[in-house]
Amino acid sequence: MLVGFTRYSRDQSFSVLGRNKAFLLVMAMGSIVGTFIGGLLLGIVPNTFLLPALAVILLISALKIWRHQ
Repeated sequence: MLVGFTRYSRDQSFSVLGRNKAFLLVMAMGSIVGTFIGGLLLGIVPNTFLLPALAVILLISALKIWRHQ
C-alpha cells in the first residue's frame, strides 16, 4: 500500500480526490457503513455463505475493471 500511495502521490493522481470531495465523502461513508454491517453479519450469517458471496463480489468487480475502457 505504501508503494502504491507513493507512486500515485508523485504523479498527482490524488488531485482528482480534491476536486471531487462530495464523491470521496460518499464513498468513505459507504465503506464505514458497509464495514459495520459486515461486522454485525459475521455472528449471524454462516461463513459458508459469506465467503462465496465475497468471492462473487470480487469476481464481478474484477470483471468490471477488466472490461473498463
